[in-house]
Amino acid sequence: MSPGSLKLYSYSRCSTCRKAIAWLNHQGIPFSVVDITVTPPSRAELALAWERLPSPLRLFNTSGLSYRALGAAVVKEMEPDQAIKALAADGKLIRRPFLISSDGSLLLVGFDSLAWSQVLANLPLEPSADPVPESGH
Repeated sequence: MSPGSLKLYSYSRCSTCRKAIAWLNHQGIPFSVVDITVTPPSRAELALAWERLPSPLRLFNTSGLSYRALGAAVVKEMEPDQAIKALAADGKLIRRPFLISSDGSLLLVGFDSLAWSQVLANLPLEPSADPVPESGH
């Protein structure tokens, strides 16, 4: 069963996102890029990630200015709905890259080439037109 197309929420100034894009292109894995600062993942996508991650707080980009402005103590006290609402409202709060399949069966947050290799190996994916430029644009 195919997970459908892959969508990579990315930020062009993020070196980890650029590494993920280069890695996906090198592997020949088709995907589309969405600027996470302009169009963050939907609440439904974030809720799915919240449920699946062993530690949902890993969804937060703890090194970013938005997170620091909000404060770690505030984030730790948030109910899941509050956290998802905050994440959906500010893409810079979200740990990136954020890769999700169109059917939601595949979800990866943050980039680790070994982990991504294990998850994406031999997946039947829908083809895309052309590789995505490594700059993310």
